[in-house]
Amino acid sequence: MTPKLKKSILYWVLLSPLCVVILLPFGIMFVTAVRPRDELFVYPPTWTFSEFRWVNFVEMWAKTNFGGALLNSLYVSIASTIIAILLSIPAAYALSRYRFVGKGLYRNFLLMTQMMSPIVLVLGLFRLMVHLNLVNSLNSLVVTYVAFNMAFTIWMLQSYFNTIPRDLEEASWIDGATHFTSLVKIFLPLAIPAMVVTAIFTFINSWNEFVLALTLIRNQNDYTLPVQIFSQVAGRYQVEWHHVMASTVLATVPVAIVFSWLQRYLIRGMALGAVK
Repeated sequence: MTPKLKKSILYWVLLSPLCVVILLPFGIMFVTAVRPRDELFVYPPTWTFSEFRWVNFVEMWAKTNFGGALLNSLYVSIASTIIAILLSIPAAYALSRYRFVGKGLYRNFLLMTQMMSPIVLVLGLFRLMVHLNLVNSLNSLVVTYVAFNMAFTIWMLQSYFNTIPRDLEEASWIDGATHFTSLVKIFLPLAIPAMVVTAIFTFINSWNEFVLALTLIRNQNDYTLPVQIFSQVAGRYQVEWHHVMASTVLATVPVAIVFSWLQRYLIRGMALGAVK
């Protein structure tokens, strides 16, 4: 056995407890989703893999309006992520490249907003959305998610923008490029890794948000996935746990797909950022 193989085995042995802690909830969730309804609380299980009820996913989809909630969550998460990134790039660039009065105060303000729980502002946000006639509208969630995520996105982007050498922009200015041209063609391509990572976290935050969606959305047809899954448990005399777990399993799939897809662009962006 080579030393490299021994070292790899040792690392996997050390990481195995962490892998178990991370994967065990997903395993329980998946097994519950495919178990027969009559066997949910029978231990040890008396059924085999061939008896897995994959039809549970089909039944859940038909009975719980999962498809509509999935589309609502996709719309809200994608729209809020794109808007938050677009609005945060100029602010982060200004914090990184310019000096102005109140710059430090503004950065502290962004940091303080991250310490405030959305629950504290739920009542005020609800009254604001009533005044704007946006209650029961998915656009109300887009607006609030953008507002809550922008402090995080600005802080993340600004920290990465500071690592990009100013000499690259100054060289383009000497060659006759405008500030906007150097920003779009030189600066932003180097910042792709930061924008991808920030977009992933922003998307996940919007995808998993529950309190604001429960407060601002009253129509069941406009529920997002967290609220739709919650509605399968709250206020019911009998909970169909196999449907709840099936919904939860499917709700994790889009996040995994987004992360896997954008990971390729993350690596590509890092390669672009390494070229000077």
